[in-house]
Amino acid sequence: MAIDWDDVRYFLAVARHGSVRAAADRLEVNHATVLRRIAQLEERLGVRMFEKLPSGYRLTAAGEEVLEFADQMEASSHLLETRVFGRDQSVRGLLRVTLAPPLATHLLMPDFANFARLHPDIEMDIMSSGELANLTNRQADVAIRVVYDRKTLPLNLHGLKGPELFGGVYISRDRLAAWRAGTPDPIRWIVISVHGIPDWASEGEVRTIGVPFRTSDAETQLVAVRQGLGITTMPCFVGDADPQLVRVPGTDLHMYGTVWLLTKGESRKTKRVRLFTEFVSRRLAAYAPLLAGLSISRD
Repeated sequence: MAIDWDDVRYFLAVARHGSVRAAADRLEVNHATVLRRIAQLEERLGVRMFEKLPSGYRLTAAGEEVLEFADQMEASSHLLETRVFGRDQSVRGLLRVTLAPPLATHLLMPDFANFARLHPDIEMDIMSSGELANLTNRQADVAIRVVYDRKTLPLNLHGLKGPELFGGVYISRDRLAAWRAGTPDPIRWIVISVHGIPDWASEGEVRTIGVPFRTSDAETQLVAVRQGLGITTMPCFVGDADPQLVRVPGTDLHMYGTVWLLTKGESRKTKRVRLFTEFVSRRLAAYAPLLAGLSISRD
């Protein structure tokens, strides 16, 4: 029966890190997946490769032999990748990135610009639209998506987990001051027409009338709330960073999901994709407090 190289990768991770938990963290999978992969490899080889001790996992004599060959398999795999993909390791060529418009316009565009300055031979195609391009049919090389449940991610995508993203309920500073002063102008919910008012959103201390104000996109929604028409929900990195807006008193934050950097297949191994995902991952980590609604700083 053929040996599955993926099973060998799991074996190597446990052998090198000494525990299933550390291997799971390294491979970004759960504990049970590592145990299942090790069991599959042991069944195929017909040997026990680890002893479980209080201090962790120790290789058996058979495991030591397997480790020697596994190291050789890994080295051969790396050599193959280098030769096959070496022609695409220059830092030039097309890089297509898909993400929702607010992430592009209100958060990451300065970073995309910096990346482009660092790598002037990379042709960048930033596809920021409501419809995210599909990685599976090669419309894009990298997708930056907010995902509420990791289980909804397609199994054929490689994911790099980023920070959690929260949203809140916002109103313009001037409109809130006028409301507190007793100005009778009605306050409306401002909603993107396809979404409406989210179930989690409340009016807090402000009361709205039953006639909403609808927009077709997030940018129009933002301009409408700045004009003092009413209150709206939006990501904290947009609302908190806007000096004209404040959170509506008495309202809570809500987690939209987790930001993920997604790539697929062999394209993720090209140098330009690796450089980009590593660069953006570091920037997203720096923005974690802003995304969580804990800070208005972009540094």
